[in-house]
Amino acid sequence: MSKSRFYALLVFYAAAVLYLAATTPISPHEAKLFYTADNFTARIMHTGYAMIDSVFGLRIFFVAVAFASVFLFYLLAKEYLKLEKDVRIATIIFAYLPGFVTASVLANHEIVVLFAVLLFVFLYRKGYRYVLPLVMLALFFIHDTAVIFYIALLFYTFVRKERFLAVFSAAFIVASLLLSKGIEIGGHPSGHFIEIFGLYATIFSPLLFLYFFYAMYRILLRGEKTLVWYLSFTALIVSLLLSLRQKVDVTDFAPYVLIATVVMVDLFNKSYRIRLPKFRRPYKIAFATVLFFMFATDLAIFFSGLLYRFTDSKSAHFAARIYEPYEKAQRLKTQHIPCYDSYGREYYQLRFYGIEACRSK
Repeated sequence: MSKSRFYALLVFYAAAVLYLAATTPISPHEAKLFYTADNFTARIMHTGYAMIDSVFGLRIFFVAVAFASVFLFYLLAKEYLKLEKDVRIATIIFAYLPGFVTASVLANHEIVVLFAVLLFVFLYRKGYRYVLPLVMLALFFIHDTAVIFYIALLFYTFVRKERFLAVFSAAFIVASLLLSKGIEIGGHPSGHFIEIFGLYATIFSPLLFLYFFYAMYRILLRGEKTLVWYLSFTALIVSLLLSLRQKVDVTDFAPYVLIATVVMVDLFNKSYRIRLPKFRRPYKIAFATVLFFMFATDLAIFFSGLLYRFTDSKSAHFAARIYEPYEKAQRLKTQHIPCYDSYGREYYQLRFYGIEACRSK
């Protein structure tokens, strides 16, 4: 990938994210956090909203962290990939992953967790071992299910015989258990196993997820098992096992699987370049096809507002839960109706746009 194309795609990504962050109505999750939570994410949202009195204000910090994550991923990719063009391709794929695009736009703690994980892996590759416990401590307070990270790190450090990080990993696992910070396990055998594949497909795009799954399996059998692989593979396996008995919140695992982009690009390049030029055509077609579907998904996200307006069955639109309450609030304001009896998932969204409940909740 040329430098000019690389920068053009980055500028388009940044412009699209800024536009969506400023124009996309508040989501049910964001609204509920804004009015009911008192955690790290909610405090950052209120701070941003105090600076900029709009939906963009409560998202501005998370957008900035998303941009910083792209830059940090670029630096990390330089540690794993030899050629600059491969680093650029990996960075663009990472920035345009549908799950990352969505996380870049909406206020959520996952984007902060992803940045922390990228920072940890980058510092580890650079050899700054004594700074790493501080990043682990930050994850402990930011992410309630950071135990996934500590378990994967413990496996990795045990195999590599790195006692320093192994001790800290074990200590944080114990602390998580004592303070009941972790993944809730329960339920009974159900049909969520197939569902989680669909959720991962929305994060990566369907074809890219299939390659992610293949890459994890291929490296398990005969590849170099780096720290990135341990983090991604552990998150994948734990989420799949949990889905056998309960509904899994895939956002808890997303920060650990998205970083596998650099591993996937590295594996593809090794398979592609060991072949003679005349045998590379199927790989080029497969690569182009995967990117086509990924960018098609991105376009659906970028133009979600426009698609919603021109969709006949608006309730069937994938972003209906975001746009319907906003439109309802605008209609009520136009009709000079100051309140609305709604106590469902749209209650806090309507409240954000100045429509209170007619009766106390």
